[in-house]
Amino acid sequence: MECSWKTVVLLVCASLGIQYTAIRSLRDTFSSPCQDGDHCQHREPKEYRWRSPCYEGHQSPGPFHSHARKHIILFATTRSGSSFTGQLFNQHPDIFYLFEPLYHVQQAFTNSSARLRKILDRRALLGACRDLLHNLYNCDFHFLENYIKPEPRDHATGSFFRRGSSSALCSPPVCEDSPDTQEPDEIWCSKKCQSLNLTLAGRACQDRGHMAIKTVRIPEIKDLKILSEDPRLNLKIVHLVRDPRGILASRMTAFMDQFRAWKIWNATGRKPHYVDLSQITRTCKDLSDSAETGFRKPTWLKGRYMLVRYEDLAKEPVEKAKEIYKFIGLDMDDKIHTWILHNTNASNAPEGNYKFTTTRNSKATAESWRLNLSFDIVQTVQNLCNTTLSQLGYRNVNSVADLRNISNSVVEPRTFLPFL
Repeated sequence: MECSWKTVVLLVCASLGIQYTAIRSLRDTFSSPCQDGDHCQHREPKEYRWRSPCYEGHQSPGPFHSHARKHIILFATTRSGSSFTGQLFNQHPDIFYLFEPLYHVQQAFTNSSARLRKILDRRALLGACRDLLHNLYNCDFHFLENYIKPEPRDHATGSFFRRGSSSALCSPPVCEDSPDTQEPDEIWCSKKCQSLNLTLAGRACQDRGHMAIKTVRIPEIKDLKILSEDPRLNLKIVHLVRDPRGILASRMTAFMDQFRAWKIWNATGRKPHYVDLSQITRTCKDLSDSAETGFRKPTWLKGRYMLVRYEDLAKEPVEKAKEIYKFIGLDMDDKIHTWILHNTNASNAPEGNYKFTTTRNSKATAESWRLNLSFDIVQTVQNLCNTTLSQLGYRNVNSVADLRNISNSVVEPRTFLPFL
């Protein structure tokens, strides 16, 4: 008899309605014949061990069975203004906010052996991401330990990605060294707080009324269909989009090594033959496909989907934040209003000084790419992303003068109503 983790997982977890796609792929690959059919034990390298919420009798009821609890996902792409937008949730005193927890899944897959990478496809990665989201929304942080490297000891880790971007992870009871006189921030959190105790994090999550997760690591909105259809989650999807030309300009600043060819092209006007156009092309396709899914208003998104343009949020941050909170079904706390006023009127320091900052002159930042990108590059992106630009209400520029004329916005007036 052959041990099949696929069979075990499907039988034990069927009632949860979770698709353990990645786990099933992993288990089937490394399954081995049983020496004793009555005591089937799976033998596997330590690096592939995992703990499921339905394994070893552990199935915490968790807090998400209360329909009043909101589970929010900020669905975005890299350098689309998601760190800034995420702060609208992070500042709410009753929302437990997590910044990019799926980073650990992506890293585990990227750093896996060559043999494993051949087996695990895009669907497997998405399955692992959905599994982790489901567990995190249930305030079960132990499932995350399967992906954090080095492996946590006694449920504690010093390698939690961007912990300082979550005030809940830098405040009591998770971090007892939190100063009383200031808000948690990424700089002192990494210095003052000890290793993150994931058990304490789970308890703190349960103590808050709602939860929000930001991610740029799920390509398309349809990949959230399984989670959206789970009635226990009461999921709210805030789909953040941005002008692809602005996304590219921001990526060129934040990821200089990866976009070196683009920077050479931008500085010299000569396009290197090795410029990779595939990434921005794929970004535009994902933006377009996700928006199109939302515009079609499938039943699984009814009451759960809202599209937000970063440029609209940057222009009128308070009003747009109120719209977002109305869609979610929560009151916008005064603390959020104060944070917006404080963080959207700062002097617009160059983005490269701290590439992940959320303090900025939001109105100036939204279209600052027009002063930084060459017309040749802008034309290239317009040709590659013409459908996306038109779909989301971004106007093409047709000359250098048009590009540099900031007073004439390329963001067309559009109203994107939530699908209620």
